[in-house]
Amino acid sequence: MTQRTHLIKRSLLSLLALVVIVPALFLGPFYLRVQHVEANPEAGFFADFFLYVSPGAKKAADKGEQVFILVQPNNSGMNSDDPEVHIKDAYWTAFGRHGLANELNVVLLVPAFVRPGGDWQIYTHALDRDALTTERSDLARPDLQLIQMLDQAHIMLGTNGIETHERILIQGYSASGMFANRFATLHPDMVRAVAAGSPGGWPLAPISEDGGVALPYPIGISDLDLLTGSPFDSISYGQMDQLLVMGSLDDNDSVDFLDGWDTEHAVILDSLYGATPLDRWDAAQELVGRQTSRATFVLVDGVGHDRRKLQYLTTAFFKRMLEQH
Repeated sequence: MTQRTHLIKRSLLSLLALVVIVPALFLGPFYLRVQHVEANPEAGFFADFFLYVSPGAKKAADKGEQVFILVQPNNSGMNSDDPEVHIKDAYWTAFGRHGLANELNVVLLVPAFVRPGGDWQIYTHALDRDALTTERSDLARPDLQLIQMLDQAHIMLGTNGIETHERILIQGYSASGMFANRFATLHPDMVRAVAAGSPGGWPLAPISEDGGVALPYPIGISDLDLLTGSPFDSISYGQMDQLLVMGSLDDNDSVDFLDGWDTEHAVILDSLYGATPLDRWDAAQELVGRQTSRATFVLVDGVGHDRRKLQYLTTAFFKRMLEQH
């Protein structure tokens, strides 16, 4: 080997080391623990997802204990038909929530669903009505796609000696809070506990009508069987723990926007329960309370649309659920 070739080889090895070491130094153990799982349409999911195993989850699994998967739906806050936009955002969301996963000793799963630019009315990140009815296979039924991601995660984790509970924890805020709340209502048999922060001005009510007025999705569940092919599972819903939290100054209202709500449904909601998230808060609590005694509504004085100021409530909620399990 010539001296020039040797120098080139050493330079390449040094560069490779930098490629590995620099991100590891910046991102810490997360960089080495997170897995990027690519979309697999044959397996039923058309978007990538990220999977992070916390040290505590690994230790618990090594002792033969089952661990929970915490799902954090992605919310990139923008429309784009480029999957890479949402993949990058989901990665940084996973990084931002991995500290919570460490604190709870759980596995974290973050999907990278596309929120399309062309078909902007399909608000996948909020699991809106269009996401249930669209004929675009890549965007249709993100709730079912998430279930397939979870199936894949269970298999992957089990192969590595990490046994996971069948039922999950799921949390979200704003659009992802809408997703978490709606997913849990659609599939309560899969959810141990759900925490939804500021869920778009209205959490999905688990009833079909109120005062003789039909409540279609996403106000309520009057047409749920028509949209999904499955009836509402009231028994499992009543067994699921819920936290719904919002700041008293929060005026972020998805009901005012056509990408999240059909005009006819927004009119029904406003006419029945009020024109702002705060106006509707007590009514939402009363309607959810008709179906379950295990839902807690918390309104925090002096806080606007600010996830960071409310996350402590979700963290404490999940800790209580895990202690009781």
